[in-house]
Amino acid sequence: MRIKASNSNTPSWRSAYTQVNLPKELLPLEKLSRNLWWVWNNEAMDLFAELDPQLWSQSAHNPVVLLKKLSYERIEEILKDAALLSKVKSVVKNFESYMSKKYDTAKPSVAYFSMEYGFTSVLKIYSGGLGVLAGDYLKEASDSYVDLAGVGFLYRYGYFTQSISPDGQQVANYEPQNFNELPLEPLLNEDGNQMILAVPFHDRDIYANIWKVNVGRISLYLLDTDMELNSEWDRPITHQLYGGDWENRLKQEYLLGIGGILLLNKLGIKKEIYHCNEGHAALINVQRLLDLIEGEGLTFNEALEVVRASGLYTVHTPVPAGHDYFDEGLLGKYMGSYPARLGISWQDFVDMGREHPGSSEKFSMSAFALNTCLEANGVSYLHGIVSRKMFQPIWPGYFHEELHVGHVTNGVHLPTWTAKEMKELYEKTFDKNFYDDQSNHDIWSKIHSVPDEQMWKLRMAMKKRLINYVREQVKEGWIKNQKAPSAIMSVVDQINPDALLVGFGRRFATYKRAHLLFSDLDRLAKLVNNEKYPIQFLYTGKAHPADGAGQGLIKQIVEISRRPEFLGKIIFLENYDMRLAKRLISGVDIWLNTPTRPLEASGTSGEKAVMNGVLNFSVLDGWWYEGYRKDAGWALTDKRTYTNQAYQDQLDAMEIYSTFENDILPLYYARNSKGYSPEWIQYVKNSIANIAPEYTTKRMIDDYIKNFYNPGAKRSNLVTANNYAKAKELAAWKEDTASKWDKFTVDRFTFNGQNIADGSQLTNTHFVDGEKIVVEVVIDKKDMIGDLGVDCVIVEYDAEQQVNKFISSTEFKQVKKEGSKVYFELKTVAKIPGLCNFAYRVFPKHPDMAHRMDFAYVRWI
Repeated sequence: MRIKASNSNTPSWRSAYTQVNLPKELLPLEKLSRNLWWVWNNEAMDLFAELDPQLWSQSAHNPVVLLKKLSYERIEEILKDAALLSKVKSVVKNFESYMSKKYDTAKPSVAYFSMEYGFTSVLKIYSGGLGVLAGDYLKEASDSYVDLAGVGFLYRYGYFTQSISPDGQQVANYEPQNFNELPLEPLLNEDGNQMILAVPFHDRDIYANIWKVNVGRISLYLLDTDMELNSEWDRPITHQLYGGDWENRLKQEYLLGIGGILLLNKLGIKKEIYHCNEGHAALINVQRLLDLIEGEGLTFNEALEVVRASGLYTVHTPVPAGHDYFDEGLLGKYMGSYPARLGISWQDFVDMGREHPGSSEKFSMSAFALNTCLEANGVSYLHGIVSRKMFQPIWPGYFHEELHVGHVTNGVHLPTWTAKEMKELYEKTFDKNFYDDQSNHDIWSKIHSVPDEQMWKLRMAMKKRLINYVREQVKEGWIKNQKAPSAIMSVVDQINPDALLVGFGRRFATYKRAHLLFSDLDRLAKLVNNEKYPIQFLYTGKAHPADGAGQGLIKQIVEISRRPEFLGKIIFLENYDMRLAKRLISGVDIWLNTPTRPLEASGTSGEKAVMNGVLNFSVLDGWWYEGYRKDAGWALTDKRTYTNQAYQDQLDAMEIYSTFENDILPLYYARNSKGYSPEWIQYVKNSIANIAPEYTTKRMIDDYIKNFYNPGAKRSNLVTANNYAKAKELAAWKEDTASKWDKFTVDRFTFNGQNIADGSQLTNTHFVDGEKIVVEVVIDKKDMIGDLGVDCVIVEYDAEQQVNKFISSTEFKQVKKEGSKVYFELKTVAKIPGLCNFAYRVFPKHPDMAHRMDFAYVRWI
């Protein structure tokens, strides 16, 4: 018999998982790993790294995974390392001290709703700027002792991971998250099982697991529908951020809004302010209305007074295409039963989501948010102006300059985005307590006392660390794409750590104009191959998988970067996430931003750069419109020269090349005998001293508290006191005024003694500067119970745009009342030179109206 070379049956594999049993000395780290406080505390991150440097790297800096996989042998070594155990005790003590401090009860409590949150690349529930802003805001709320609860989604696949194919195409990879290995925890019922929320949809309940993310002192509650109680159609609702079709998007926004409020109700959480971070969360106000109507017995109009008083809507996009609009039929499928429960008609409900009620427009979540929140804001000064123009049709009796829509310019969380070396410099130069007073310019001005050479060396160290990271990323990416070793080395060898390094990282939407630098390749080639003034560009960013144009831009840039004249001089780094962003914004010399004006709502990456001594070169748009300071960065004008966008792009591209050639590069290379440019360092210090204090989330949250949260909480208390007495009074007044709005009459209307009540034309409208004008109006209110006001509106006609441009409005003085008649008078002088138009409008008045748009009835007379 021949003996076979091998003989084996099929193995019967069995699963086993050994949970690391941390000793009591390390047990506090388990709690610390599940609180994102470690994200913005370098001592905590350094500690986790020191526990096992290789495992920390393999875990992608995830402390939950690190602690789960610590070997028995390594734990034994740690227990024998007195210095390391001392660090453990110190970090845990600092954490416990931080957590022991209570909320500031003088600041209103807040419920905050957002589709995405960016805290760390470990927790993939964000796509870009909106999410990172929300994550920074929650961190700052914790640091600022604000009683805030957040609501969002735990996505199974999150946003996609990006890779670049050999031919330069973006490849979107959706990788499932293992929730058990993330820095969060299941929210448990009293019986010890995970809490499940049942959310009633139109024909069924949809169920969601509830998870909690601890963000310092702040709790963020996340909904997750990927569970067995749901059908195969409903489990994917929370699979992907911004994934699926429009119906899935509506399901998500229904779940965030209706489900979010039901969740807070289930947890017994009531807040003074309800803050919608973008229109995605607008439907929270539907459930809030229902709770008051069905639970408190209020009418719809009474409930609306209460809901609006405590509602705030923050808009983040300056273009209508960036807002969510739903077909009436699709909306009816999910929301059709709600109007009857609210006590209004379907037409009334759907009109609340339209700029022009009664039209056939799609339902706008933004319009609905504006109609159910008393306050709204853009995210920069310029964006506030753009938002007022965009939303003006909702209040047709008013010009956009008069609208109540305000702004709070976005900021960034200083402890998160400032590199360790810079934080150490700030703490040494300013004192550690400066984190509590981040907007104090006097503190930041002390940066000028830091020796120039020290600042240069610090910046160069951060830059070299980035370049080493880039080299590793290039090797990794090119090997993955099976590039020849010679091709890899040709790129790596070309990277020059002494060259001026320019970074560009953002979402690849076409309006961001990532292509602008590549408008003239011959001129660009001369720029990057100038041996006297070497310069390199790092590009990174993702395009939405449905955005073909954005993906085309990525492919174009990748292809250009592989041409011989650009190899190693222009590098595209794949998979832009928070980890890569932090390296970039701290390691480059210049942060470049070239949006189409005025489409950058705010932008925060440049603010992060400022915190690290990186200089900005950007269009004067978004935050840079406010932030730019002479001798602290460079700017392209906010003014358009051409209406033709292609021509404007060409002009801006030439300006970019020229600024690099004539201003930036000569300044950077004005080296002294010690090898650095004192002039460049002066720019860096100016940027830190004069710009950084204004663009932190500390200043941002202080602005929200002062301008929106405090007034909102005060008004909310006003309308809810004494069993909603004021809400009922206001609702009754508005109902009466609305029903009689067309009934009041103008009995007398005189202009400098000439009666024009009968519609006759004025005989004299030519005035000398300073000439006195007296206008008198008598209105008979009939049986209207409320008050009225009259104002004179002056406009200038713009023949080119064929619109009236608002100049001013002046309210009449009420001089007396006789029965139902009210007498108004306006005494003024002619003081506007040139031709202008004027008209008079009547509006409702009440001492407890928040602003004119609170009840925007207007009648022109």
